[in-house]
Parts: sequence; C-alpha cells; structure tokens
Amino acid sequence: MSEQEETPDNRLREELPEELPATPPEKAETTASEPGLTGRQRLVKGLWPPRATRAQLIVAVLLFGLGFGLAVQVASNSDSDSALRGARQEDLVRILDELGDRTQRLQDEKQGLENQRDELENSSDQAEEARKQTVEKERQLGILAGTVAAQGPGITMTIDDTKGAVEADMLLDAIQELRAAGAEAIQVNGVRVVANTFLSDSGKSVSVDGNKITAPFRFKVIGNPQDLEPALNIPGGVVQTLEKEQATVTVERSDKIVVDALRAAKRPDYARSSPR
Repeated sequence: MSEQEETPDNRLREELPEELPATPPEKAETTASEPGLTGRQRLVKGLWPPRATRAQLIVAVLLFGLGFGLAVQVASNSDSDSALRGARQEDLVRILDELGDRTQRLQDEKQGLENQRDELENSSDQAEEARKQTVEKERQLGILAGTVAAQGPGITMTIDDTKGAVEADMLLDAIQELRAAGAEAIQVNGVRVVANTFLSDSGKSVSVDGNKITAPFRFKVIGNPQDLEPALNIPGGVVQTLEKEQATVTVERSDKIVVDALRAAKRPDYARSSPR
C-alpha cells in the first residue's frame, strides 16, 4: 500500500473539528491565584462592590427619610407616654383638673359669644322694627295733619251752584258727614281739610281756612266708597239739602283718589308730647 493512500485514521482526523485554542495566560493566572473559593465567597464577590443605578439610589434615599421620620414620631410618643407613666397620681389628677377647667372655660366663652350674637341680632331686629313702625306712624299722622299727600279708594263729589245759594254751613255739614262715614283725607277745591279747618262765608264765595273758593265745589275724599256715598244720600242728608237749594250734586266712586293738597306743619304753642 502506498503512503498517499487514505487510511481510516487519516479520514477520521480530517472529519474532526480543529482543536480549541488554549486558555489565555491572564485567565490561567487568575484561576491559579484563586484556588479553593467556596460558593458563598464567589456570591459575595459578585455582589460587592454594588453597582446601583440612579433610580435605585433615589428610592433608597426616600426610604431612609421615611424610616427616620417614623422613628422620630415613635420616639416622641414614647417620651410622652413615659413621662405620663412616670408621673405621680397627684400630678395626673392635677393635669386632669386643669384640662377640665380649660374645657369648661372654653365652653362658657362659646356660650357667652352665642348669647351676645343672639342679643345683637334681636336688638338689630327690634331697632329695625321700631324704625319701620316710626316711619309708618309718621306717615299716618302726616296724612291726618295734611302734611303729606295721600291716595286710595274713595269718591269725588261735585256741587254745581249756578244761583250762589250754597253757603259755608252747607259745605261744613258735608265735611262732617264724610268724616262720620270714615273719610281719612279730604280736599276741597285744592284746599286740604284737617281737624282744625274752619269755613266762613265771604261775599258770593266761601272761605276755607282763609282761602276763598267758588262753585263748582269739588270734594276729593279718600275712604271706603261703600260707606261714603250712602252717607251723603241718606234721606234728609247732604244731597237732598243741597238739591233743595237748586244745586246739582254728583257723586262718583273711584278705586284711586289722589289728595295732594298739603298744609304746612305747625308747631303747637302750648301742647307738648307726654310719656303717657
């Protein structure tokens, strides 16, 4: 057999892969320098020194701060509890008494403030109510005194005297009849009629509180129309008396009569207000 012929050994060598390279000298030296390391030692060496990320460092700082705060709170509570636990019975009783007294003072102060608030509210309401009543009373007195204008339901009576037969006493009778029927405000030809009004004859005219008025005489009266008109038309009353003198009388009801003639307020010379 010739040397160049392929033998089974030569064929097997060609089919096998090339041999692995030898271990580098550095790794060989490291392995040789650390003989006999246990598993725990290799684990510790792998974990230290630690290689922490930035997020892990932030979380660690936050956890440390939270733990420190909890520790301080627990220590403070422990100090307070230990202080009370170590106090004498007399001291504990005194502390409880002081707390009770302070609570009572605060409750009394709260009640006093509430009472003061209620008094202020009541006094304010009473003052406002008194003011309203005063204004209303002044208005009513002003209507009666003729110092303020008035309006409301009532009647208008017109007396047309073409022959000049109507005299002051006839007009005065009409005013008295209207007052008796409940008239609250009366005005005759632009002159306000009040409690002390007087009438007198003045030639062919009539004087009302010194103001001359002539026919037709126009009465504007505020009151209940259902009471005023029948009072004028009773048998032998104002209307029949005037008609006998050949005067013409007309009475009209209205839901709104305006009495706007005013009288100047007059200060009494002798009368003064009385507390009773």
